[in-house]
Amino acid sequence: MPLSEHEQRMLDQIEQALYAEDPKFANTVRQTNPGVHYKRWIIKAVIGFVLGMGMLLLGLLLGGPDASLALPVTISVLGFIFMLASFLMGANAWRKSVGGGAEAMLAEAETETKHKRKGDKRPGMMNRFEERWRRRQQGEDQ
Repeated sequence: MPLSEHEQRMLDQIEQALYAEDPKFANTVRQTNPGVHYKRWIIKAVIGFVLGMGMLLLGLLLGGPDASLALPVTISVLGFIFMLASFLMGANAWRKSVGGGAEAMLAEAETETKHKRKGDKRPGMMNRFEERWRRRQQGEDQ
């Protein structure tokens, strides 16, 4: 959603005040690319996933016929948890890097609400079920 003229002027004034107050910080913020930050998180997540898989496999290999099962199972479970946490961290960073953050989800939800308000031009499964139910009720009541 574009800013109005008044909002744009206010934003420009805030930027100018920031440059006047702390030009070094303003240049640092302007030059920082958030995509680079998310790519680092994705790389860390991939490394964590591989380490978790290594822990999982190590736990499976240590569980020989003569060994007790407490240590290998613990290592395997910790490896799985590490893999899961790394995957979630990487998926979150990936979603944010491609622009699917909370703002995109809110915009998508808003467009869905607008479509619903217009009257559901395309009937969905629930609408068909409700219509059938209404017809049955009217047919039985009459």
